[in-house]
Amino acid sequence: MNEWILISALIIIAALVVIKLLVVFKKKKEGKIREPNYKVFYILGIIWIPIGIFFMVSIKPILGIAFMGMGVAYMIIGLANRDKWEKND
Repeated sequence: MNEWILISALIIIAALVVIKLLVVFKKKKEGKIREPNYKVFYILGIIWIPIGIFFMVSIKPILGIAFMGMGVAYMIIGLANRDKWEKND
């Protein structure tokens, strides 16, 4: 029974990914793709690092490390593109 739930969830996730890819390719073809807001990446990084610390201390260390890793990655992406922050305001 549990394997059917897993298979169904994977099929739904795969369908959503395919739909999202089709939408992105259509927008790219029409020229409607905008540049990401890198300031938001930085803000998400600042938010996710303390969440990672909280999860690491209270729930599971692995989950906390994952959140902290994503937070650090987002902060690096945001800071690496700091010159593009003013364009999106």
